[in-house]
Order: sequence, then C-alpha cells, then structure tokens
Amino acid sequence: MRRMSTVPPPPVPDDVHLPENAFRELAPGEPYEPVIPDGVRLPEVTLRSVVQGVFWSIVFSAACTYIALKLGQGIESAIPISILAVGFSVFAVKVMKSHASSLLENVNVLAIGATSGIVAGGSVFTMPAIYILGLEGRSSLLQIFLVPLLGALLGAFLLAPFRRYFTRDLHGRLPFPEARATTEILVAGKRGGESAKVLSYSAGLAALFDFVGPAMRGWTEVFSTEAIAGLAQFTQRTKAVFTMNTSAAVLGLGYIMGLRYAAIIMAGSMVSFFVLVPLFGWLGQYLGEPILGAALPLAAMPADEIFYDYVRPIGIGGIFAAGVLSIVKMAPVIAQATRQAFGEVARLARGQGARAEPVRTDHALSMSAVLVGIAVVGLATLGYFRFSVLAGVEGASRLALVSTGMTLVIAFLFTAVSAWAIAMISITPISGMTLTTLIVTAVALAGLGLTGASGMLQTLLIGGVVCTALSMSGSLVTQYKIGYWLGATPRRIEIANLLGAVVASAATTAVILLMAKVYGFAPSPAHPNPLPAPQPNAMAAVLRGVMGESGTPWFLYAIGGVFALAAEMCQVSGLAFALGMYLPMELNSPLVIGALAAWFVERSTKVEKLARARHEKGTLIASGFVAGGAIIGVLTALLRFFEESAGRTFVPDLTRWGGFGALLAAWSNWLGLGLFLALGLWVYLVSCRARAE
Repeated sequence: MRRMSTVPPPPVPDDVHLPENAFRELAPGEPYEPVIPDGVRLPEVTLRSVVQGVFWSIVFSAACTYIALKLGQGIESAIPISILAVGFSVFAVKVMKSHASSLLENVNVLAIGATSGIVAGGSVFTMPAIYILGLEGRSSLLQIFLVPLLGALLGAFLLAPFRRYFTRDLHGRLPFPEARATTEILVAGKRGGESAKVLSYSAGLAALFDFVGPAMRGWTEVFSTEAIAGLAQFTQRTKAVFTMNTSAAVLGLGYIMGLRYAAIIMAGSMVSFFVLVPLFGWLGQYLGEPILGAALPLAAMPADEIFYDYVRPIGIGGIFAAGVLSIVKMAPVIAQATRQAFGEVARLARGQGARAEPVRTDHALSMSAVLVGIAVVGLATLGYFRFSVLAGVEGASRLALVSTGMTLVIAFLFTAVSAWAIAMISITPISGMTLTTLIVTAVALAGLGLTGASGMLQTLLIGGVVCTALSMSGSLVTQYKIGYWLGATPRRIEIANLLGAVVASAATTAVILLMAKVYGFAPSPAHPNPLPAPQPNAMAAVLRGVMGESGTPWFLYAIGGVFALAAEMCQVSGLAFALGMYLPMELNSPLVIGALAAWFVERSTKVEKLARARHEKGTLIASGFVAGGAIIGVLTALLRFFEESAGRTFVPDLTRWGGFGALLAAWSNWLGLGLFLALGLWVYLVSCRARAE
C-alpha cells in the first residue's frame, strides 16, 4: 500500500485560485493539479459537515417535493446549498469563534445535501401517479420509499465506472455549466476579496432582476412573437413562434456553456419550432379529424400544443437514439471498466487484495465494490418486485426477473445519457427518458400478459427506479467534476451520496404521503382542489394511452432517431441536437445570447492574459446569475406557498398598479426582451473592465 508521509503538509492559504487550465483542454502530457493537491490533507468528512448535509437534505427534499407537485417545476438545490455552506463557514468564524470550514468540508456538505433534488425529482415524477391511477390500495409507504432509494443507489453505482472518463478524459471538452458555477461559488467564498464581491453583486442583481420581472410581473418572463399584434395573423397561419426566457439565471447558464453547444441546441429548437411545427400545421388543413389520440384537429391546435403532442415525441426518439449512440461510442470505456471490475474480483478471490489507488484525489470506490453494489441493488429490486409488487400474480417470478432486467438495462443505457446532458447544458431530459421507459416497459409487460392495475403499478415502479437513477447520475457527475477541480476524494463524495439518498428518500416519501392525504393529486370528492402534479398526471396519461387504445407514436420516435443519427454523421452532438428538439425554445434561445456575450468577451482583446482575465470575470458574473436565480426561485416558491396558506399577498403584482400597471402590462413583452438584452450587454461591458493579473 502507498505509505503516508509523517510530515504534515503545508497549509493551504485562503487565497485559493482555480488553475489556469481548469476549464480548457490539456496539451498532450500536460497534467492537471487541483486546488487542493494530492499531498495536502484537509478535513473532508467532519461531524459538522455531515450534520449540515443531512439537515439541508431534509429541508430541500421537502421543498423540492412540494414545489414540484404544486408548481410543476423543480428547484435547484446544489447551488443554494453551496452558498449556505459558505455562509455557515463565515458564521462559524465570526459568531461561534470556531475555525472556518475547509473547501473540502463544503464539498461534503454539498454531496450529502444535493441528493434532495435528485430523489425528489425521481419520486415526484412517478410516485403520485399511483394515486392518480387509483392504485394506492396496492401500494404502501415501504414501496414508495424503496423506489427512489433503489434508484438513487443504482444510479450512483452505474455512473462510478465512468468517473474518470467524464472528469479526466473529457477535461475541457464539456462545459459542465452547473458544476463550474458551483465551483466558482465555493472558491470565491473561500478566497473572499474581489472575486467574492463580483459573485455577490452579480447574484444580488440576478435575484432582483428575476424577482421584479417574473415574480412581480414587472415584465414578461418569456418573450414571444405570438404576443406581437402585427404578427398575429402570420403566427396563426404558419404556426411559427419564437420564444425566449428572459431570466438572468438562463443568461448566466449560456455564458458558462459556450457558443458551440448553445448553437447546436438552438439548431434543434429551430428544426422543431420553425420546421416541424409549421409542417404539422400546414398538413392540418388537409386533415379534418384529430390524429394520434389528440383532442383537437391539427388545424385548430395552437403552435405550443402541436409541439407537445407531435414534435416533442420526435425529440424523445432523438434522445433515445442519441443515448444508444453514446453507449456505442463509450463501448471501449465500458469494456475497460468491466475488465477492471472483474479483475479486482478475481484478485480478491485469489486472496491478493485490491490494488491501492495511486493518489488520494483518484481514490474512489473499487470496481469490485461497485460491481457488488450493482448486484446487491439488483437482488433487492428483484426481491422487492417479486414479493411485494407482484405477490399473488401468476408467473410472478418470471415477471420479476424480466422487470429487474429491464430496470438495470434501461438505467444503464440512460445513465451515461443523463450525465452527458448535465455535462453539456446542466439540463437532463428526465421526463423524456422516463416516458420512454414507461412506454417500453408497458409494451414488454403487456406482451408477457401483465396488464390492468398490476401492469400499470409495475410499470410505474420500474419508471420510478430508472427516473431516480438518471437524476442521481446527472447530479453525481457534477459532483465528480467539482471534486476533480478542487481536489476532493471521490470515494468520500460517493459515500456521501449514498448516505444522502437514504435521508432524502425518507423525507420525500413523507411529504408525498402527507400531500396525498391532505390535498390529493387528482379531483375526487375528498379532494375537489388537488395539487396540480403535472408530471405524474402526464405519466398517468401516457400509461393509460399505452395500455389503452390510443397507442404509442412509434413513427414519431423513429423520425427523432433519424435526426439524431444524421447529426452524429455530420459530427454534431446528436444528444445536444435532440435536446434542442425536445426542450421548449424559450429555454434554448437565451443560452445563445449568454454564449454570444462570452464569445465577444473572449475576443474583446488580442492580449491573451487580458482576454483570459476578462472571460474569468464574466464567468464569475454568470455564476452569480445562476446562483441568484436559483435562490430567488426557491424564495418565490416559498412566498407563493405562504400566500396560499395565509390568504394574503406577499409578492405584489405590478400590473395592478393603476395606469402604470396597465402600461407595464401592455409593454411587458418588449420590456422583457429589451432588459434581457441590456443585461447581456452589461455582462460584456463589466467583464471588459477586468485587468490581467
């Protein structure tokens, strides 16, 4: 084993900086040394970091679950938790007269606490559909708890073999926007000084911008050409609509992402909204009846409904095909990881023991431990399906084996896809991949004779495990990259996520059961005004459709697969292009504006050091935008909750302020666009004031 030095390493100064090569591709043979090098030992897993992480995991699990059920949108937990961890460190020094938290302690807080959004997302997408479909009599607290827990554990173990591939082998090739923003927050919080000031005032500006605009309705949250009176007739005739979200957070995300991926994603959106939606609209004049189970004929449908009913399934097919292509391209990595895992198992069987990890910053769970973990989760899933879900069903053992096999295979295929998506744009198409899982699973189980209530319940539970596994892989790849940049120990990040998964699963399950009892998720005599729960209702509708008469749009899925394949043949990321086709244009178009701001900043001078300094300052501002937007999103959601509970108004509506409000409402569309573009210009101008160090 590698001997530990008895000489204590030199302390790491508070004035920490990310290395110059942290975000660019490395030259051949060029090493990357993290902020905390291998030879330096700092506290990582301490009592206070564990307590903080568990506390924030519980709090954010409850918040994420309720907000997703109420508003149909998740909230970002990693960035707020990183800010809270930095804030506690300051509090510990100034109030508790204790030492500050180390950079790696804050990473541990983040690793435990960030599982809240993961588990909440996986559970909320699927588990409430049990109540919507009237299957609660066949379910139990244990079932709802085990689904996200098994999924989170499975996602962590499945992604572990790809850690080096995503963090080291692809260093500088993928932007990792969320990971970069979080890393900048942790480093700036530790460093203080000018970096902390830039991060603070940009976060404050973004919070104010996103609160006065979307929350107080000072201007429209989404600019749309459909709202322009002069284009109304054109829009109605062609079904071609341009939309753009005007939040500061999305602008910051685009700046960090860079122009290449932002442009590819926008290209996918342009195909969806400027080609396919108008094409379906044009065909509608020749079709008098609804098609593919839609409620209205094509000619009577607005552009957004055409997108969701007909074009989005094409995006889902593209995502699935791009995922398969990604697995094919990663085949050498998969084979290498598999050989390594079985090699370690063979050495253990011969009594030779596992090989020691070469350095602390590369010390992760051994491949044999990962393999055993996958096997244990697989056996637990098999037992869960066989003796809990399918107990009493004819052919239960065969069905349980098939269900477990499908869960493992689909989760394996989509794990890398989810990680790729997060590494590219910090958005993972969980809903699309979960819908695909439900459809494939329902068709397979129906072919084996499992239909009706038992079939729907089994399909939902498989979808829940897969959904949570994909959420976990997306979050864990972010944490891996943060740890790689900063010098955290991967093994401790992995163990922290496994611990956090247990805590978050318990908290999320408790909130789902409470909401089901108090509010309900579907209209009924007991709950006439239920929580909207849009994602679970969509999952339930798809499940009824697949197991009912409306069928599955396989043709549209196949078209999406062709798009993804064509993009890959042109040496363009098929996944990025398919994501653009799947996601609403309003989320993709502002990314280009942010990316263009970064592109102009990088080219604002021919002096290399000065250009780098300007771009780094812009990245700090963009990270602040992402952080401020995330914080204000949580705050706004909580204020809306208190408004409904107390029957009082806490967030004023500016459009109701008499004549001024009427004028504001009339010009809100253009005002939102103008202020958003002005904010992008401000980022450029402030970034260009940076000086080379």
